Amino acid sequence: MTYHELDEMDQKILNLIADNARIPFLEVARECGVSGAAIHQRVQKLINLGIIKGSEFIIDPEKIGYETCAYIGIYLNSPSNHQAVVEELQKIPEVVECYYTTGEYDLFIKVYARNNHDLLNLIHEKLQPLGLARSETLVSFKQAFRKRLPVPITKKEEKEEKGEEKEN
Repeated sequence: MTYHELDEMDQKILNLIADNARIPFLEVARECGVSGAAIHQRVQKLINLGIIKGSEFIIDPEKIGYETCAYIGIYLNSPSNHQAVVEELQKIPEVVECYYTTGEYDLFIKVYARNNHDLLNLIHEKLQPLGLARSETLVSFKQAFRKRLPVPITKKEEKEEKGEEKEN
């Protein structure tokens, strides 16, 4: 995995578009003091580097009928089968995230269900047949918060924050 050091312009762009993925490039350009074409080129560069992986609309699950959110730690009968299980998990619409983890679980997933009864059916009818030895389910009552990942600051900005003199 390659780390890309970002310059101040890239950081400003990322902060602006992460706060509002629908912000017009011309507004980003005004904030950054450059042309819209320059912003378009910078954003395209960030996409090509894999730093920006897309944008999304966030749908409120409850508003479309999914009252139960759960996190499930999965223990597999055969951990060597994990790739096949991951491929099958991708086919289950209610499974929205899947992680390889350290610790007890072979996999850790996030699921949405219409209610607790639907969650039970999901576990028994869709997950168990994948070769689960057992699972551990944590039901989320409510999301406390969700925030975006901070964009790292450059070494120059770190020095300025500490009150050191700017480099020329």
